Amino acid sequence: MSFKPRDLVYRAYERRLERVIRGGPAPAHVGVILDGNRRWARAMGYESAAEGHRRGAAKIDELLGWCGDLGIPVVTLWLLSTENLARDPDEVGALLEVIESKVRDLASEPVWRIRSLGALDLLPERTRGVLREAEEGTGGRAGPLLNVAVGYGGRREIVDAIRRMLESFAAEGLDLSAAAKRASSSEISRFLYTAGLPDPDLIIRTSGEVRLSGFLLWQSAHSEFFFCDPYWPDFRRIDFLRAVRAFQQRRRRFGR
Repeated sequence: MSFKPRDLVYRAYERRLERVIRGGPAPAHVGVILDGNRRWARAMGYESAAEGHRRGAAKIDELLGWCGDLGIPVVTLWLLSTENLARDPDEVGALLEVIESKVRDLASEPVWRIRSLGALDLLPERTRGVLREAEEGTGGRAGPLLNVAVGYGGRREIVDAIRRMLESFAAEGLDLSAAAKRASSSEISRFLYTAGLPDPDLIIRTSGEVRLSGFLLWQSAHSEFFFCDPYWPDFRRIDFLRAVRAFQQRRRRFGR
């Protein structure tokens, strides 16, 4: 197999980046907004967005390998938002099938513990069943944790958390005044989808969009962000390494 000079330059740069990164701290939790599958499919001349979603699902394996290689213990992938559910039903149905297949594949591999994040009541029963089976089947593993955000919206998560918090207070017999006094950021955090997990240190978004679109709204208060141009199916290891390097180069003050 022959390599173009540009390929050789990229390989050398990638190796140098990796050496630098291995000398610094790795993020404990990386969140990724897998954006651009539909636009990738259009750019490649496909009539259906389904091919973009399939290519995007295949890219997940590479990403998790890169994360595992750096020893990153928690990864959160935003696979489907609450807003996405309002798209064309045929496209949503095809995307859900891709997600279900990918979750089954990941659960069958003896590596990641899988946890689902999102408003599961908005999803079809078949999808909920796949997510439940993946959680139950991998829950006893001692390996890294993979959060799959399906039917996820940041505002919906906060509303759900506050609702569950108030229901918990009511079950304790607290009146409205007592509940209001007890409410705090730490209390709300106990009822988030991510309860018990560290907040993301690094959030990556592909496709050139420079916004979070509601991803981990509460948890990202002190996260570092990395936005890059490639559509998700074109995301490369060198892009991932650049994101980690950018994280390492920033001085994190946590509001202080």
